[in-house]
Amino acid sequence: MEFSDSAAKQLDAITSEAELHALDRALVVVSVDPEAGELLPGDSTGPRLCQYVDDVERVRLVYWVTALKTVVIWGSQGVSAGQRRVAV
Repeated sequence: MEFSDSAAKQLDAITSEAELHALDRALVVVSVDPEAGELLPGDSTGPRLCQYVDDVERVRLVYWVTALKTVVIWGSQGVSAGQRRVAV
């Protein structure tokens, strides 16, 4: 799995081992099975966005799969004020 420079910096900023583990778990699920998430409503003019939610780990990934089968992911962890966003 490769991360953009921006995502790598954001991941480096995560100091909690539990947060890193939770995000890593969700990323593995989507990278192994991009169809694990659910299709979000929308039109066909842009990428077909999907979301994967792990309620136990409190992680949400919004992603799309490119024509070359690359998975592009945006993720968040936690809820409301404690939410951490990572652009992967």
